[in-house]
Amino acid sequence: MSAIDISGITKRFRTETALDDVSLHVASGETVAIIGASGAGKTVLLRIIAGVEDADSGTISIDNTDMTDVAPERRNVGMAFQNFALFPHMSAFDNIASPLAARGRASAEIESGVTDVARLLKIEHVLDHFPRALSNGQKQRTSLARALVASPPILLLDDPLRNVDAKLRFEMRLEFEKLLAAQGATTLYVTQDYREAMALGDRVAVMDEGRFLQVGTPQEIYFQPASIDVARQFGDPTINLHAAQPRRDDRGLFAVVAGMRFDLLETDDDIGDDCLIGVRPEMLTLKEDDEGVFLVEAVTPLNEKVVTLVAGGDDSELLVSRPSHEPAPQPGQRVNLAVAAHNILVFSASDGKRLATADSHP
Repeated sequence: MSAIDISGITKRFRTETALDDVSLHVASGETVAIIGASGAGKTVLLRIIAGVEDADSGTISIDNTDMTDVAPERRNVGMAFQNFALFPHMSAFDNIASPLAARGRASAEIESGVTDVARLLKIEHVLDHFPRALSNGQKQRTSLARALVASPPILLLDDPLRNVDAKLRFEMRLEFEKLLAAQGATTLYVTQDYREAMALGDRVAVMDEGRFLQVGTPQEIYFQPASIDVARQFGDPTINLHAAQPRRDDRGLFAVVAGMRFDLLETDDDIGDDCLIGVRPEMLTLKEDDEGVFLVEAVTPLNEKVVTLVAGGDDSELLVSRPSHEPAPQPGQRVNLAVAAHNILVFSASDGKRLATADSHP
């Protein structure tokens, strides 16, 4: 296993800055999931680590060895490219086998290695096909198999399940947990799917416009997002956000949103006159009340959960998510909401950063 140290990496393409002074330490055997929208800089970072792209400044070190002038084939890195990068004149079998063949492995070992990884990725039936005869999903899995087959100490996986259908994506996500644990490789896993990032990453690195907004455990990212931009990327439905003016009375710090009092934890930061209150839909609970502050506007069943849209007297709207087995109020009914203070996030109205509180979610 090998540790990766990314230090001050900057990469520009003409007038566009793809990476802006990016730094990250990935411990030996750790999986870090990098999440962000298209164009955030995720793929460029992986390509620089692999050596197929040069940085304008900064260094990439593997096991404390500077890789700046080391050729890609000597970095001992396995990478699954987002654009597949398969050899068109070679069958799927030969594409997958190429890292083993380059290392001079015996034919029996190559046969066994390719068969095992192809079976895992459910492409053993297309091993004799050439890339032009493969679907995008099959090409993606062939590229992934090629990255995995030689069990490299470092894996760079660029959204490897992006072109896989939903059912297989779910199944493979479960398999990936076992696979990464079994391989023991140090892994950077790029994705745009927050569920994937939280399921597979020991830590999650949230990237936007060539910078890391926050790096932390999945729990830290979800319950203690550094900013509104981070909070919005996690959760379905997305987090409720409402402008509010914090106040204080004999019961403590609070804010009023849509006619409802939100008790807030004491903060170490100066909230100021304005803030944004953030509450994830699953943290809110509903209680039917004929005199309730909120009116149920819509109820949407989503398999394992039911999402309810409620409106306050000032026309402010909030989403509430509940398990599907719980009874849900129907449109036209009045309800009240409740939420624990430690489940309320407070963000600065000026820069969107989360304000530190005296307590935090476990």
